[in-house]
Amino acid sequence: MHLSRTNTSGNAPSPSILISGASSGIGLSCAAFLARKGYRVFAGYRNPADAEALRANHPGIVPVPLELDSQSSIQNALDLITGQLKGAGLAGLVNNAGVVISGPLEFVSLPDWRHQMEVNLIGPVALTQHCLPLLRQSQGRIINIGSVAGIMALPFLSPYCVSKSGLAVICDALRLELRPWGIQVALIEPGNIKTPIWEKSLSAAKTAEEHYPHHYSDLYGQVMKKVKNASQKAAAQSMEAEVVAKAVYHALSAPRAKTRYPLGVSVQLRRLLARCPDPLRDWLIAWQLSL
Repeated sequence: MHLSRTNTSGNAPSPSILISGASSGIGLSCAAFLARKGYRVFAGYRNPADAEALRANHPGIVPVPLELDSQSSIQNALDLITGQLKGAGLAGLVNNAGVVISGPLEFVSLPDWRHQMEVNLIGPVALTQHCLPLLRQSQGRIINIGSVAGIMALPFLSPYCVSKSGLAVICDALRLELRPWGIQVALIEPGNIKTPIWEKSLSAAKTAEEHYPHHYSDLYGQVMKKVKNASQKAAAQSMEAEVVAKAVYHALSAPRAKTRYPLGVSVQLRRLLARCPDPLRDWLIAWQLSL
């Protein structure tokens, strides 16, 4: 079943989708783009101030409080959405919300590791489980926002890489599990995108460093400066978030969604690098980061 967008004649209701983490960055770009295309967008947010901005600036968007590390928040969000759907189903779920936790594996705290997985991996699973009855009702689609970081592990970014590679594996399994109901599952794999998440990550990393043992800077101080410089250079070459929004729109509206949407040259290069023998790959990454 092909899910078309709004019937402009007004004879059919707008198809409804849910996007997590839709108050900024990629999520906001997707929400605004899809609303312009005629979808009714349930936009997940955490900060109440973001809800007011969404209502004021984006007609067609319905703000929904949603925190992926809280089962009660997920349940409350689905109750709200189900009430507004009035018996209709969901045309799509976009699992976008995420955080980036970085640092040497030796010093990243276990609570930080758990938070990374809870938001980026367990949260999307929980939200998908809650949404599946509504998606099955409309033969809707599931679009997961992955990352170039999910293709191959990088030093000092292992928590984030694990969460995004895990999400890719979930997509592969879910695609087959939901095949009998015609529910298509797509993975968006963006390269470097202009989004506040990286600035938040650098700020969080700086705060975390303040709680590391005193010998942290002796062990990793110089190399972390080089890694941060490399990250800033990559950020300067980032693509606009609307590139992702267009891919999400295709995955929702095309008769047959692609299973993967690699976006940007960096994704293709990372895939080539991932196929290199381990010693060569390690040497290339170490050379690139001046390790």
